[in-house]
Formats: sequence, structure tokens, C-alpha cells
Amino acid sequence: MKKVLFVCHGNICRSPMAEFCFREMVEKAGLSGEIQTASAATSGEELGNPVYPPARRQLEKRGISCEGKRARRLTRQDYQAYDLLLGMDRANLRNMERLFGGDPAGKLGLLLDYTDAPGEVADPWYTGDFDAAWQDISRGCQGLLSALQGELAR
Repeated sequence: MKKVLFVCHGNICRSPMAEFCFREMVEKAGLSGEIQTASAATSGEELGNPVYPPARRQLEKRGISCEGKRARRLTRQDYQAYDLLLGMDRANLRNMERLFGGDPAGKLGLLLDYTDAPGEVADPWYTGDFDAAWQDISRGCQGLLSALQGELAR
């Protein structure tokens, strides 16, 4: 079982969109029994809050439910519990490295590292552009799924 944790600042926009987008792709690929996904925040600002309405609408437009999702904070134990911990931007990555005291097992990265255009997922919290964030997330999730399918096939 491969376990993937998506991480952003508040766990109400980008990381839950990635969690549920990726879960949908994994289910469609018939890999639900082999890949597990979740999401978390690097900050405590939004703890317990549901997915932000514009992010939820991006998912709903594609028939994807995020019902019941509440923001949770990343913990030190997550490093052991997950095989991959993927931030949406470099600030998330720095915060993860700080919390975990580095990355001795090489589990940390950025979601867009799995695309042909690595970088940061557009942050809709500041721009209001949830379409751009969705495009980045769906590209990253597709690249991640392809990479994990290759690993699972070995």
C-alpha cells in the first residue's frame, strides 16, 4: 500500500482538492486497494474547517465529493505514516522539513515535481483563481498516478 499525503498551508483549498482529485483518479484506475491518500495543513489557522466553498465547487463540477473533510494539521507522526508527503509550494515544503527535522528518507516533494513543468501549485487563496489551481493540481495528480503505476508494476 502506497500512502500519499498532500500538504498546503490551511488544508481547505489546494491540498483537499489534490486529495480528492487524486483519490478519484486512483479509483478510476482500479488502484484503491494499493494507493491511499489524505491531506493536511502546515498551520493551525483553519483546523476543523470544511473545504473552502470555491475549492469544493471545483470538485463538485467534476462530480467529486469532499463531504465530511475537515482541515487537520500535519504531525511529526505523519512522516512515518506516509510514503510521500507532497507540498503545494516551497513554503509548505520548508515547513514540512522544519517539522520533521529534515527528510532523511526522501519522502518530501512538491506535487508539480511529477509534471514536465515543476514548480508551485497556484495559490487561489490570494488570487481567487481556483481554475488555475485546479489545472495545476489535476496535472500533478495525473503525473503522480503515472509514476506510482510504474512503481507498482515493478
